[in-house]
Amino acid sequence: MSYPLSPLKSLWPRRWLCFFVATLSATCFSFGREPEPSLVKGAYCATDALPKTLSLAEARRIAFLRNWDLLAAQANVDQAVAQHMVSREFPNPTLSFSSGKISTDSAPNSTPLGNKLWDRNYDSVFAVNQLYEIGGKRTLRQKSAAHGLKAAEASFKDARRTLDLGVSKAYVAVLLAEANVAILHESAESLRREAKIAAARLNAGDISRSDKTQIDIAADQLDLNAEAATSTAKTARIALEVLLGVKSPKGDWKPSDKLEALATGNSFGHRPSVESRPDILAAEESLRKAGDDLGLQKAMRIPDPTFLLQYEHNPPDMPNTIGIGVSLPLPLWNFNRGNIKAAIAAQELAADQLGKIKMQAASDIISAKVALEEAAARWHRYKESIAPKSANVVKMVQYAYQKGGATLVDLLQAQRTDNDIRVGTAQAMADAASAAVTLASALNIRND
Repeated sequence: MSYPLSPLKSLWPRRWLCFFVATLSATCFSFGREPEPSLVKGAYCATDALPKTLSLAEARRIAFLRNWDLLAAQANVDQAVAQHMVSREFPNPTLSFSSGKISTDSAPNSTPLGNKLWDRNYDSVFAVNQLYEIGGKRTLRQKSAAHGLKAAEASFKDARRTLDLGVSKAYVAVLLAEANVAILHESAESLRREAKIAAARLNAGDISRSDKTQIDIAADQLDLNAEAATSTAKTARIALEVLLGVKSPKGDWKPSDKLEALATGNSFGHRPSVESRPDILAAEESLRKAGDDLGLQKAMRIPDPTFLLQYEHNPPDMPNTIGIGVSLPLPLWNFNRGNIKAAIAAQELAADQLGKIKMQAASDIISAKVALEEAAARWHRYKESIAPKSANVVKMVQYAYQKGGATLVDLLQAQRTDNDIRVGTAQAMADAASAAVTLASALNIRND
């Protein structure tokens, strides 16, 4: 509806036009500004080269800067931050202009005021429309975005926890491969020394040439196994470099930590609650977000009004008038049932996912404890009993063989058994170290 104004001077139309322009400018300035993001994306280390020697702590630090999966998780956080910004913004008003009663024939548009453009009897309307949300939609949208941001941040922390576990296991695999290379080289070198003694006994006629040849063959076989283990070690180093985000992995670095130190250097005196695991926190926030989304879809059934403020210029009788109005959609056909049903399903799915993650977390802890206890006991038995006995047997058989009191079969069998036991000891150490970092990850214990 429109209300006539008292006769105005010729300056009034300009004042009204300036009023609408100023209103639009102020609205755009207030609602169009982008606030500073609350989170800053982690810096990316541009240097691709790795040091010649690498510790586990350094590997973790590099992975947290370079790993592609972690960078993708950070991008998800940035998207959630942007969505949180959007939820706090108001809908922009719309500015419209229309002009009617323009003659298309010979009828003049002039008025007693004159024939200037502003004096003609055109019906010109400047209007501003503003949508106003009711029913708590804005509040629910902000709460949903806030829970979404918390879920993204928790998911980022869980990706970091998972990456920490992957890097630790890959580093342990490198150490195990390096240990196997050293064991095989030592065993080959030991047989080479026995081959020299066998050569002297062959010249003295104490053994046959076939005995000497069998020792050489066994030593050559260990050398070949060592070369294969060297290739395996390089492959393990390259696999770790992939986790570190190295663009051109080469595997030409060496680990500086010791396998035994990693197997014994874990303490679980302080055990956080499993409820503090970031994957559980992310699932809980996702469930809360789903609840807010459901409330928002229900609130969407309430129609939102749009308010109108207009200025109309229609000389000569009522040259300057203003009008106000309100409009809203009529909920006759669409009651938003489909979106509400989809939101209910999403909430149920989020609840099921939370229960599944909690069960998986409890299972992870129990499985890791069992694996750690078994590996630690196996390693302790190898270290304290089996390995020392095997080393003594090898020394006794070697001495007896040098004096002619043992056969070549005894010597080779003792050497193979000792080699297998040393490899088994290294494997037990690696299993204990791997199980320890797995349990730390399951308990959400940081390894900073």
